[in-house]
Order: sequence, then C-alpha cells, then structure tokens
Amino acid sequence: MHTWTEALADWVPALILLAVMAAALTGLHWWLLARRGELGSEARLPRQLLLAGVTLVTALLVVLALPISDALRGQILSLLGVVLTAVIGLSSTTFVANAMAGVMLRVVGQFRPGDFIRLNEQFGRVTERGLFHVEIQTEDRDLTTFPNLLLITHPLTVVHHSGTIVSAQVSLGYDIPRTTVESALCNAAEQAGLTDPFVQVVALQDFSVLYRIAGSLAEVKHLLTVRSNLRKAVMDQLHGQGLEIASPTLMNQRKLPDDQRIAPPQVRLAPAPPAGVDPEAPEAKVFDKAELAEAVVQARQTVEHLEANAGGEAALTSARDQLTQLESQLNEVKHGSARAPGMAD
Repeated sequence: MHTWTEALADWVPALILLAVMAAALTGLHWWLLARRGELGSEARLPRQLLLAGVTLVTALLVVLALPISDALRGQILSLLGVVLTAVIGLSSTTFVANAMAGVMLRVVGQFRPGDFIRLNEQFGRVTERGLFHVEIQTEDRDLTTFPNLLLITHPLTVVHHSGTIVSAQVSLGYDIPRTTVESALCNAAEQAGLTDPFVQVVALQDFSVLYRIAGSLAEVKHLLTVRSNLRKAVMDQLHGQGLEIASPTLMNQRKLPDDQRIAPPQVRLAPAPPAGVDPEAPEAKVFDKAELAEAVVQARQTVEHLEANAGGEAALTSARDQLTQLESQLNEVKHGSARAPGMAD
C-alpha cells in the first residue's frame, strides 16, 4: 500500500501540470477562435499557428514532467522528433505541404484580399487566404478555391492594386492610314477613362494590321467595366469614322484595275523618333518596377566601385543618396504606395 501511495505521489505533479495545460489550451482556443465566431481564413491563420505551437510546447513540458527514467524520457523525445521529422518529410504529398505553402505566401506577401489574380485560366479577386487554401471570386460571382501548393508551383499573375494597364486589340485594313487609326484608338481610350494612351502595331497580318490600344488605369476595382468600356469605345470610334473592322480575320475580294494599289491615300511619313529612350514610350509605363530594380542594381554597383577605389567623398555621398532614393521608390512600388509612371491620381 505504501508503494502505491509513493508511486501516485510521484505522478501528482505530472497530472497537475497536464490538467493545467489542458485548461490553458482550452482557454486559449476559446480566446483565439471560439469566442470570435466565424472568422475568415485570413484572421484564423495566425491564431491556428499560435495554438499549434503552444500545443507542441505543452506536449514537451508534459513529457519532461513525467516521473520516468532519463533513458525512457529520451526515447519518448526521440520518438516525437522522428514523428515530427516524418511529417515534414512527407509534406510534399500531404496537407502539411499546403500549410507550409500558406506560410510561405504570407511571408512573401505577393497579394492580399481584394487583389485581382490570374492562375492558369482562372481570374478573379481574392476573398480569403487560409492556412491550406486561397479563395477567389470569379467574374461569374462564383467562388473558386486553390490549394496553396498550386499557387507556389504555377505562375501567378497579380494585378497591382496601385494601377495597371488595360488594353484591347483590333484588326484594320491596310487601306486605312496608320495616323488615322492611332487618333481614333487614343480617343477611344480616353473615352473609356484611361490615361496616357498609346498605340502599338502588334502584327502585319495577311489581310489586316493588328493594333493594340492601351492606357493606364489607376482604380483597379473597376477593371472589368473599364475593359468592356474600352472595347465599346473602340467600336464606336471606328464605326463613327466609317472605318471597317477586320477582326478577327476578314478577307475581301474586290475587282481592282491592274495599276491600282491597296494603300491609304496621301500617306505622310511620320518623323523619325529621337535618339535614345523616349521617357513617354510604353516601356517606361509598363516596366516601371523592372526599370527601378535595374537602376537600384546599377546605383549599388556605383557605390561599391567608389568605396573600393577610394572615390571622392562628395561623389560617394551623392551615389549613396541616389541609391537610397531609388530603393525607397522601389519599395513604394512593391507595396503599392506609389503609382506607376504616367498614372493619374
């Protein structure tokens, strides 16, 4: 009887610790999740991670408090380590992989709820980011769920919330002057609410010329409407000027005299573009982040070169100031606090 009493006394501290830990975990679960009702996946993720971490620590404390020999305690801890390692090792084919991918997406911070994203053929706005999945609402108002692992293993397109480029393509005949087309398409872009419109000749096709009209959109929440309005405005402008649209493919067979050529009347050659890179060129508006990233690399190389060769103090200070300014601009573009060049406020 005395032996049983002593054995029970040895287990009392461990049992008390187990009861306290169970009560603490129950209270923590209520505090983080239960009392807050139906939390979205975005809000539940950090709470779930915290609760999982506390549970793991609790299990280790209970094992350490058990009245067992050091050898047996070491074996139990080794077993827990093996189990944890096996779970991590098998994560590529289990739900743990999605949890790790969810943590990775949170750390990278590439997108947030409300952003437009495109994955494969799916396009929509992000509604939830959870530990295991991301949910988007498509153009049909349907909800589509992607496992997090899919998002980190496939190319993901994110519409920058500080502004984007909206474009449309249209095919027109070779008999229409290019300057006339550019004027009509720019008017269509402005009518659709776009700023800084520009026109590109995409391809010289067999029976028509493929043009692309694009412009800057600052408020991306109206992306779908503006895309539709741009196409409407393109048709209205071209039809209003009596210009025939040849999209997608239109082949006309007309009887013409042998000496008549298919060309627009009174074609005026456009002036030669100035030497160097035009700051108003489409590349300056489309690749603003890439241009800033390249400038940061070049500025950093300049600073390293001056430091290595003991350059003048004034030149080194100027180079460092320029690097700091460029890094600040790049950071603003990354976090969406700055608009792309050419975008209206």
